[in-house]
Amino acid sequence: MKGALRSLLPSTMHVLQRGWLSSNNILFLGQQQTALVDSGYATHAAQTLALVAQVLAGRQLDWLINTHIHSDHCGGNAVLQDAYGCRTFVPAAEASKVQAWDQDRLSYVATGQQCARFNVDATLQDGDAIILGDMHWQVLAAPGHDPHSLILYCPQHRILISADALWENGFGVIFPELDGESGFVEARATLEMIADLDVALVIPGHGRPFTDVTGALATAFSRLDYLAADPVRNAQNALKVLLKFSLLEHQQLSLKEVARIVATTPLMVSTNARHLHRSNAELTTWLIAQLVRVGAARVDGELLLNSD
Repeated sequence: MKGALRSLLPSTMHVLQRGWLSSNNILFLGQQQTALVDSGYATHAAQTLALVAQVLAGRQLDWLINTHIHSDHCGGNAVLQDAYGCRTFVPAAEASKVQAWDQDRLSYVATGQQCARFNVDATLQDGDAIILGDMHWQVLAAPGHDPHSLILYCPQHRILISADALWENGFGVIFPELDGESGFVEARATLEMIADLDVALVIPGHGRPFTDVTGALATAFSRLDYLAADPVRNAQNALKVLLKFSLLEHQQLSLKEVARIVATTPLMVSTNARHLHRSNAELTTWLIAQLVRVGAARVDGELLLNSD
């Protein structure tokens, strides 16, 4: 963070803004302990470790907190645990899945994404209070994108760590709806809760921190209305996001590999069967065209290349 936004952060708080493959990392250098919120994706784990070590400047990392356990938010956990032996907190509803390392229930098999096994030492849940960077933070439930996601709010400094519940231009995929479970209603309730908070600065899970909370909420509510009006839209968006994530991870994919991903990634297969009803070939062609149309990818011969 630079300039005016950096001036809104207390000196004990550092935001490591990452790309869209890895979640942002928020590092706290408190007198009681150091702590990191979210650790990015597995393929960026070495970079995460280096960035954290640079800010720690010789201090240990005491706590590691995950807002939720999607692979792009906890993929660096194992490396950080190995390096620092840090005490790791996950949402209470997810602890048993992590302890058993049930990759089906953890969503890693369904999405075709990586996450090295890590340990859980403690849990957080709605209503908890913690001290990070010598500041008091409220732990708030934020279902919608993920049923068990948490966000963190500091009333004193009016800062919200919003994970994937609110970005400057939207929010994360409403994954429960892909499986026929409720997610739109919960996402709306989470946005309404955020609207009732006194927030001056939002640090999202992805993208730059921002201060125009009213504008971001208006965008998010409008986006949610659009998706909820026709669940097919949410399904289409989810599949585009999943393919873009693979492209971010590998930077280029053969068109044959894209077709394989579409035909074999469990969440893509089930989402297509439930909502879209396209052949694998039709869906592959459509997804590639959509990413190219918005400038998120380009085709070069038999390759699909990432574009930022």
